[in-house]
Amino acid sequence: MWRPSTSGESAGKQRAAVWADGSLALGPLGPLDEPAKQRLSRAVSPVSRALRRLGAQRDVGKDEFESVGLNRHRTNKDWIADAC
Repeated sequence: MWRPSTSGESAGKQRAAVWADGSLALGPLGPLDEPAKQRLSRAVSPVSRALRRLGAQRDVGKDEFESVGLNRHRTNKDWIADAC
C-alpha cells in the first residue's frame, strides 16, 4: 500500500493505492474519489479503502486505520521509539 502523508493530514486530503502481484489493484485514490457528503468520513477515506482491500476489518466504533492499530503513533519517530 502507498500512502503519502503530511503531519496533521485530514481524511479529505489522503491518497492511497494498493498493488498486488506487481500490478495496481486499487487506486490511486484521492479525495475526489468519494461522494462529497462522505469525503471527510474516515470510514470511506482512501486509506480505509486501501486497508479494506488488504483485508482489514473494522471493529465496532472504529475505522480500518484504528482497527489495525495505525493510530498508535502519528510520526515515524514515534514508531521507531516504540520498536526500540
